Amino acid sequence: MSTPLWTPSAERMAGANMTRFIEVINQRFGQQIQTYSELHQWSIQHLADFWDAVFAFTEIKTSTAYSSVIDDPAKMPGAQWFTGARMNFAENLLRFRDDRPALVFRGEDRAPERLSYNELYEQVAGLAHSLRAMGIKAGDRIAGFMPNIPQTVIAMLAATSIGAIWSSCSPDFGIKGVLDRLGQIEPRVLFCANGYSYSGKKFDSLGRVAQIIEKLPTVEKVVVTPFTEARPDLSAIPQAVVWDDFVSSERGLTIEFEQVPASHPLYIMYSSGTTGLPKCMVQGVGGILVHHLKELVLHTDLSRDDVIFYFTTCGWMMWNWLVSSLATGSTVVLFDGAPFHPDGGFLWKVAQEEGITVFGTSAKYIDTLEKQGITPKDQFDLSALRTICSTGSPLSVENFEYVYREVKTDVQLASIAGGTDLNGCFALGNPLGPVYPGELQCRGLGMDVHAYNDRGESVVGQQGELVCRAPFPSAPLYFWNDPTGEKYHRAYFDVYPNTWRHGDFIEVTERGGVVFYGRSDATLNPGGVRIGTAEIYRQVEGLEAIADSVVVGQDWQGDVRVILFIKLADGCGFDDDLAARIKRLIRENASPRHVPAKIIPVEDIPYTINMKKVELAVRNVIHGLPVENKDALVNPQALDLYRDLPQLKS
Repeated sequence: MSTPLWTPSAERMAGANMTRFIEVINQRFGQQIQTYSELHQWSIQHLADFWDAVFAFTEIKTSTAYSSVIDDPAKMPGAQWFTGARMNFAENLLRFRDDRPALVFRGEDRAPERLSYNELYEQVAGLAHSLRAMGIKAGDRIAGFMPNIPQTVIAMLAATSIGAIWSSCSPDFGIKGVLDRLGQIEPRVLFCANGYSYSGKKFDSLGRVAQIIEKLPTVEKVVVTPFTEARPDLSAIPQAVVWDDFVSSERGLTIEFEQVPASHPLYIMYSSGTTGLPKCMVQGVGGILVHHLKELVLHTDLSRDDVIFYFTTCGWMMWNWLVSSLATGSTVVLFDGAPFHPDGGFLWKVAQEEGITVFGTSAKYIDTLEKQGITPKDQFDLSALRTICSTGSPLSVENFEYVYREVKTDVQLASIAGGTDLNGCFALGNPLGPVYPGELQCRGLGMDVHAYNDRGESVVGQQGELVCRAPFPSAPLYFWNDPTGEKYHRAYFDVYPNTWRHGDFIEVTERGGVVFYGRSDATLNPGGVRIGTAEIYRQVEGLEAIADSVVVGQDWQGDVRVILFIKLADGCGFDDDLAARIKRLIRENASPRHVPAKIIPVEDIPYTINMKKVELAVRNVIHGLPVENKDALVNPQALDLYRDLPQLKS
């Protein structure tokens, strides 16, 4: 049993939204719940009562109340949620109308931009008016190819206020990556910026937009935000118009919030698409709203007094999650650019200046901070900061310890994990519980999450497949262009009937926490023993000589052997001594089966644009198999480094 790195104070627990929610449940349903684990158990045993209570507790607005919370709690997929409700997503995010700050934008080498809740409402009203004027209606698709700027949020809110469906890609996607996504859903309007900034350099978007539009005949209007220059040349793009020329200049407009069923499509999200055409996952208004607010209000303890930030692009589900914070009345800080420009302290400088209380980022960012020796606690005033969220990949024990040693001692480090598929989390933070190194604090409320062994049995203290045994409201309504539901079923339900199989390898601990070991489809199987890749990363990437790594299984002589590729830190070389150190560390701290058969230095490690290692793509390359949709990668050229390596032929 390890010692907690942090435990909430009695005062913090008493003031938490989760504590107030427990009191509501006890009073309303005659319970005597005292702990989080008791609350979680009740939530999965009484799904309808639980989600009904969340809906009420987070004060979700509807014009017509639902007649039932869920039609059949035993049905998955296909359970119907909040039948009869009519509502509007944007109306719930724009429920506050005052001069408190709604959005703060911080970019590279730019003065901060601020919008109050009143100003946000007014700008959404003007854009929604213009979209309606051109005939946009409920069910139409509106797409963004945008940086993470206020106009992106405004465009999403304007689109969803009409009942249109929003879908977005970040501007660092290549042309094929955008077309593989937006080409499937046929949008009527495309929002873009003329360019974006990264690491002090400006990148043009309009050249790519011109080529994208050639292949998107359904687009009737391209609305361009001048971002990197004041007067962009739009002559090469048919139907293009500058943002200010498109948005209605009328003042005092009222938004006509289109009332739609809770099951009406809200977002179309995409799988990474590194092994085939991206899946288009259609997510519903009521399900996403109630799921996000459960996670934000209860698990993240968000309120009107908070300032929340997440380092994300508009092509990652964390953007959608972050923007839902508007429904709590908190201030949302947007950032677009490189997190280490001009230096590794920049985002912590923003945290200090904006009084950020919830700071969200990726495990990769925290690991890079540690490797660069950055000590935010010594350089910045982080007194306002109470929670750090981390996601994207498993956060190592060393990274946990680094945060408490070099960032802040009195902070809740909430490592959270779920997926784009559900636009949310299966496991996440608990403001009432301690933080243990390497462990996510809890399984999410209402999420009947288990680790299944090879026999399909739920196990505790052992590694297994992440499954969810009960329906949850944010599950995709369906996949786009999947009329029979075959692709949807194959994605999650082919292995365990009536049970969602997510594709992650996890352990549920005795105390109810969760440890993630990486994607189960990238799980290594030497000698038929399943090994999570994260177990190897935890050992290797703590070494100063190693900047990064990726581990895959190579089919070899009727078995699988473990291949470890390492990117060396600057100024470090590879020799037999380093190889022996790596193997010894893995053998002593993991097991002999984890020890790689080959350790091969490479110049770069491939990542998706959302900063996830692409183990499957590397595995395909070393086996001579094709890698689809390389535009989903931030550095697709890195894959060439793994092709036809002589070390893998013996």
